[in-house]
Amino acid sequence: MLVVLAFIVIFHITSIALLFISTIDNAWWVGDNFSVDIWRSCFTNVTNTVCKDIVSSNPSYQAIQTIQATMILATILCCFGFFSFILQLFRLKQGERFVLTATIQILSCLCVMIGVSIYTSMHDQFHPELKPDAGRFGYSFVIAWIAFAFTLTNSIMYLILRKRK
Repeated sequence: MLVVLAFIVIFHITSIALLFISTIDNAWWVGDNFSVDIWRSCFTNVTNTVCKDIVSSNPSYQAIQTIQATMILATILCCFGFFSFILQLFRLKQGERFVLTATIQILSCLCVMIGVSIYTSMHDQFHPELKPDAGRFGYSFVIAWIAFAFTLTNSIMYLILRKRK
């Protein structure tokens, strides 16, 4: 049972790390001379890189704020779920399930899914200065989808897990 708990802790910490990386890093949409995320756009020329924040004059600013909020909320919920798991590990009686932790993880999973789905459907509208076919989804976008799968798997593991000797 100790090996299973260690695996779950490592899996959960990995989910948290993936959420932090995907939310913070500037590689949701990349091209030869630019990289874009949910916070700013960076353009590289021969000598330097110029970054500018996404401004409220952007026609899709509310959708971008929704993505920002859901990714931040997913990260916070995943961290809170980990602390909930640690508390429940020592507080629950044997044979009880980690339902609270599973619920928090499924909420985190849903937040990631909502944010990344919105970005998938509207990414070409967020940065009108870029041609729609000028780039491709970056590794932060892929990591966000992997984090979705990890948090979903985590929530299922918590629902199945029973505290045993």
